[in-house]
Order: sequence, then structure tokens, then C-alpha cells
Amino acid sequence: MINEEEKMKKWMTVVCLLIVAAFVFAACAPAAETASQVPESSTESGEASAESSTEASAGTETTGSGKHAIVFKNTGNPYGEKEMEGFENAVKEAGQEAILRAPDQPTAEGQIQIIEELIAQGVDSITVVANDPDALQPALTKAMQAGIKVIAVDSGVNAQSRELFVNQAGSELIGQALMDAAYDMCSGSGEFAILSATSQATNQNAWIEALQKIMESDEKYKDMELVKVAYGDDLRDKSVSETEALLQSYPDLKCIVAPTTVGIAAAGKVLTDKNLGGKVALTGLGLPSEMAEYIDNGVCEYMFLWNPMDLGYLAGYTAMALTDGTITGATGDKFEAGTLGEYTVVDASDGGTEIILGPPFRFDSSNIAEWKDVY
Repeated sequence: MINEEEKMKKWMTVVCLLIVAAFVFAACAPAAETASQVPESSTESGEASAESSTEASAGTETTGSGKHAIVFKNTGNPYGEKEMEGFENAVKEAGQEAILRAPDQPTAEGQIQIIEELIAQGVDSITVVANDPDALQPALTKAMQAGIKVIAVDSGVNAQSRELFVNQAGSELIGQALMDAAYDMCSGSGEFAILSATSQATNQNAWIEALQKIMESDEKYKDMELVKVAYGDDLRDKSVSETEALLQSYPDLKCIVAPTTVGIAAAGKVLTDKNLGGKVALTGLGLPSEMAEYIDNGVCEYMFLWNPMDLGYLAGYTAMALTDGTITGATGDKFEAGTLGEYTVVDASDGGTEIILGPPFRFDSSNIAEWKDVY
């Protein structure tokens, strides 16, 4: 009987405990569920925000936020279009923004207006292919004072108006190549003329000056006569007119040297139309795509150039290296220019500093076919 009573007490105790436990669970479970939901939701939101912030920050570092502008001489210039394309490729390759500008006419005034607009936009760098070496100085000085990095490429400005010049090749190398070509095509004697861009074009003027110094200082060229330097203003129609005027004014002309891609193509057309191939020689600096026809028909035996896309590409990387502090523009500075490799800043002849792309390349019947579809 005692055993039965004890068993009954134990069962009652168990039942009571179960009832108490049920009440405790019922009271606590909803509170625990609510408590677990709120912090979990807040934690997920916080993690998502932090993750988004990290991704945005990482994206900015990867893509960059720099705005880099290039101002060419004028619109409608095939060489300039290739140069600006190279610049844009470099800047976009680094995930930054490229701004391509050019005035309608090759004037300093047109470039000054664009430079003022770019200063107002707050760009990080301005790369200019100058129409005048000195006239742009006030605008470019204003840009540098505003913290904008200023680079000249191809056609430079004076050393006070820039932080670095990106040069195609040394002026002496180009002048020598052009002088030797004229000497060769004139068989060592006779009249030749130069068809240039504008009278203020820094690059053409430097090459022509180098050519003249070489001709005057070396007895080898004593029988060569430079009869005129004409200016086609890098406009096709005017270059055609200037070529026709040269032919009319100098009936004994043996060669035309055109250190401008617009001028040499225009002269090639005139000589072809007048059936003067083999009578008046043509050389200079030209785009393979435009000059292939005249090399194939014998009007131009050979001419020179560099890759304008490479030149623009190098300028783009130079602008970014200056902006991010990789270089300061001082002699001896080194930087990586994308697929072109490493470049070193050197002294320029005008007292500033420069980067040189490389020597001019000769195009003739042996290689024009492989290059004419490239640029």
C-alpha cells in the first residue's frame, strides 16, 4: 500500500513538473522568437550595408575617378582622330574618363576657349596638341594654378606652359630623315619645297628648323635649294591649292617635302591628277592608310611616320602618371605606359622635360600593304 501511495506521489510530481514546464515554454518561446528575429534582421541589414560600401569603395579604386582631356588642333583630321583614339584607349584601359575636344579650325583662339571650358569642368589633366607654342600660355598657366596637370603632345607649347611634353621623336632625327629623303629624291641637287601645316605649328616648325640647320651646316647638301615653305594650315583644300601654287611658281621643282599628314596626302592627289609621278618627287610624314595609293602608283617612293595611336596612348598614360603622383615631370622619372612598357623623362631642348616615343619609321612599297589597314 505504501508502495502504491509512493508511486502515486511520484506520478503527481512528474505531472506537475510537466505542467509547469509547459507554462514556462509557452511564456518564453514567443519572446525568444521575437528577440531572435529582430537582431538577425538588423545584422543582415548592417552586413549588407557594409558590403555595399566596401564594393563601392573597391569599385572606385579599380575604375578610378580621373577626368583626362585631350585638345587636338582641329576637327576632321584623320591623324588627330587616331591620336585621340589612342589617348582614349589608355585612359579607359585604366578605368578613367577621357574627354576628346578640338576646335573646328586650327587656331589658338579655338583651343583657348576649350581649355577655359575644361578648367570650369574641373578636369584632372589637359593634354594639348598646340596650334601655337606661346599663345596658349595664359590659359594653360591658369589650368596649372587650378591644380590641373598640363601635358603637351605632338605639337608642343613652351616649357613654362606645361609640366611635360610627349614627343614623337627628337626633332633632329625627323629633320635629318626629311633632309636625307629630299637629297635622295633630288639626286643630290636641285630645288625642293616644304608644304607644312600652319605657320605657328610647333612640331612642324621644329622639324623644318632642324632640316634647315642640317642643310646649312653640311657640305653634302650644298647643291640643294629650299625655294619655299608653304602653309596649307592642315586643311585639305588649302593644301591642294598650295601644292598647285608651288608647281606653278617653281617649274624646276624636283621634290615636295610635307611634314604633315594632311599636306602630304593633298600633294599626292595633285601630283597624281597632274600625272607628275616620277617628275616631282614627294616625301614627308603621312598616314599609311592615306598614302598607300601614292606609294603604289609611284608618286611617293617613301615617307615616314610613327603610330599616332601609340603617341596618344603614351600621352594618356603620362597624364595619369602625373595626376596620381607616379611622376612629377622631373628628369629621370620613370613610369609604365600600359602595353608600351616603361618610359623615362628626359631633358628637352627648350629647357623643359619630355618623353620620346621613338624614332620615325619608313614606309615604302616593301611594307605599305601590311600597314595601310592599321592606321
